[in-house]
Amino acid sequence: QVHLVESGGGLVQAGGSLTLSCAASGRMPGASVMGWYRQPLGKQRELVATVTSGGITNYADFVQGRFTISRNNAKNTAVLQMDNLKPEDTAVYYCNVHRNITPRENYWGQGTQVTVSS
Repeated sequence: QVHLVESGGGLVQAGGSLTLSCAASGRMPGASVMGWYRQPLGKQRELVATVTSGGITNYADFVQGRFTISRNNAKNTAVLQMDNLKPEDTAVYYCNVHRNITPRENYWGQGTQVTVSS
């Protein structure tokens, strides 16, 4: 089992920055992917960014170079640096750890609210 704790959400004005952190505890699966997803109010959860244990990153199209995801394998942490935030980035942001190969595993954090005012 993996327990994920997010921190760093809050209220920021448009154009501002926030840094989200995710700390994982427990037995991390090998070849895992850490990532951030978000769920705007009334909408479905969507991918923001992921990073593999080997450092390969993947971003949603809407990120457009504004966000950077990083990972520390030794500390089992992942950080999402968000710059030039827009009101449409307002959502609950969730940390995720998953393993796509057998045996598959998937874990979610409780989420942290990010609100961007115009």
